[in-house]
Parts: sequence; C-alpha cells; structure tokens
Amino acid sequence: MNTLGILGSTGSIGCQALQVVEALPEEIKVTALAAGRNVELLAAQALKFRPEVVAIADEERYTELKQALSATSIKVLTGEEGVNYVAAGPESQTVLAAIVGIAGLKPTLAAVQKGKRVALANKETLVTAGSIVQQERKKSGSEILPVDSEHSAIWQSLRSGRKEEVQSIILTASGGPFRTWSKKDLAQVTIKEALRHPNWDMGAKITVDSATLMNKGLEVLEAQWLFELPLEQIKVLVHPESIVHSLVEFVDGAVIGQLGLPDMRLPIQLALTYPRRLKAPWPRLGLTGKTLTFEEPDTERFPSLRLARQAGEVGGTAPTVLNAANEVAVAEFLSGRLAFSKIPLVVEQVLSLHQSQANPTLETIFAVDTWARDQVMQVMSKE
Repeated sequence: MNTLGILGSTGSIGCQALQVVEALPEEIKVTALAAGRNVELLAAQALKFRPEVVAIADEERYTELKQALSATSIKVLTGEEGVNYVAAGPESQTVLAAIVGIAGLKPTLAAVQKGKRVALANKETLVTAGSIVQQERKKSGSEILPVDSEHSAIWQSLRSGRKEEVQSIILTASGGPFRTWSKKDLAQVTIKEALRHPNWDMGAKITVDSATLMNKGLEVLEAQWLFELPLEQIKVLVHPESIVHSLVEFVDGAVIGQLGLPDMRLPIQLALTYPRRLKAPWPRLGLTGKTLTFEEPDTERFPSLRLARQAGEVGGTAPTVLNAANEVAVAEFLSGRLAFSKIPLVVEQVLSLHQSQANPTLETIFAVDTWARDQVMQVMSKE
C-alpha cells in the first residue's frame, strides 16, 4: 500500500486526490495532510482519513485545529516547519505537492531532498527553482511525476519513443472563457466571468491564470525542467474542447497524444499509482459526435504567454519575477483593485525593472520574489 502525504489538502487538487484515495482504499493510505488556513475542512479530512500527522500553515489557527482533533492520536503541527515536516517526514512514501504558488516551493523541495516520490501539481516549484530542484532530485534519487493534466499527457506520450527522437512537445490550452473576446471586451471582464472556466473546475488563482493564458506560460516553463527540453522544443496550441490534453511530435512525423475528459482525478490517480493503471469509477470519454479543433494562441490579446516565454529565455531570476508579479496582480484583480486586462501589463512592467541574476540560490529566489511583489504595488500606485 502506498502511503501518501498531501500538501494543500483543502485546495481543489487536494480534495480531488482524496476522492481518488476513497476510490482505491486498498491501494493508498493517507498518512499526512497539510493545509494553509482552512481549519474546518482540514479537521474534517483528518477525522475521515485518520492520518498520522496534520499541519496548518496559519499559526493563529493551530489551537483551533488541535482542539478539533483532541479526541484522536493525530499529531498536529503548524507553521512553515510543520508543513515541511509533512513533506519530509517518515510517514509518507509519496507526497502530492498541491500548494498553490511559491509557498509550495520549500515543502516540495524538502520532499525531493528526502528522496520521496513527488506527485507534482505545484508548477511554481519548477518555474522559480527548476535548476535547484533537479540538482537535488538527482542527488537524492527522488522521482517527480507530473499531476497537471498537460504534463501528465506529455509524460504518457513520451513513453512512445526515446528522448532524442522527440521533435517537439505540444501543450494544449482551452483558451479560457475569453478566447473569442476582443481587446475592448477584455477590458470589461468581471471577477465572476473570469472564474467561470468553460471546461475545468479549479481554484480561483489557477482559473484566472487560465483566462489570461499565464497558466499555459507557467506550464511551458515547468515543462522545460520537468522533461529537460529547451524552450524552442515546447509549443502551445489552443484546443477549446480540452479533450486532447497534450501531444508529442517525434522526428519521423508521428504525433502521439493523450485524450480524456477534463477531469483532474485521472492524472492524479496515475501519478499516485504509477507504474500501474488501475480501474476507476470516473466518467469515460466517448468520441462519437466529438469535434476536435486547434488554433494558434493569440499573444496580442493574451500577452501573458509571450511574457512567460521571454522570461524563460532570459532565465535566472526572471521566471521568479514573472511568477511573483502575476500572483500579486491576480490577487489584486480578485480583490477588485485591478482590471483583468491590466494583469499582464503590470507583470510586464515589473519584468522590465528587473535585472536577472543567473544561477540563483534559494535565498536569492525568495529575495527576488519579495522584491517583485513590492514592485507590483508600486507600479499600481502610479496607475
């Protein structure tokens, strides 16, 4: 039986992972859980799955969680140290890294350094510190398996050939809810509209990133580290139906893709049960009557994808700035203080103020992250 620790158990990916565990009770046992501040849901999860340890990042909510679990033998931890323990502790063989944003970097790295199998749903870990993570992975023998549907599709498709036989990998994007909107209309997007994704059920931040295409830009940057391929071999196609989750083109012209319903439980399950594929109760894809369409992304209306690729070409700390500025800009949009169309403009301005540092240490990455977040507020104050 695979023992599992979940970082970000109360988020969208964490909750769906627990559905997978429920469907495979003879295969996976939850032994550790960590969440940000949702004490009520974390406590309910702990009482249901009875892990050995839980951690709440928000130290002010520790007492509340401790009291909620007082009748159990579950160890309760808090703060960054507690979350890192869930990642690196001996209770779990596999760690699902599903904390959103750069907050997931340290605990994910801790799991990698312990040589664990990491089911990676936190793309920011590789976007901001890909070089460091890969160095630590090679030293520890850790295995990183992708959970994002696109990267999972690439991972599965790559098994059809050798790395030197790959011409390119093609990440697909739904295009989000505003794929056909004009620039004028994009300036009027409401929060409610941005959170209404046409195909996927995701958390707020990732849903907005999908609408701006920044999510796809971050996935491009993640892919170069995950699959150890240069940026020029990583392409993006808009595929509104979200049926073909991504493809690999080989040097002989063959294109291998992975198809499925837009359901995150499929790639989550594969990452948690690999190398086996197990029967599952999730809805199945029927192709009768389906139409599959593809188009090039419009980086004029959606410049975030272009900005991400540019940051990747610069390298060093530029992707960290891209990610940090975007996190804050999205939060400002969700708070009603920044227009949807201004998100990439703010990110671009902050990037233009940054002199990238090559081969950054972890300390440098977090320092640059803080700088970029401060710069967003300064740029916005001048608007």
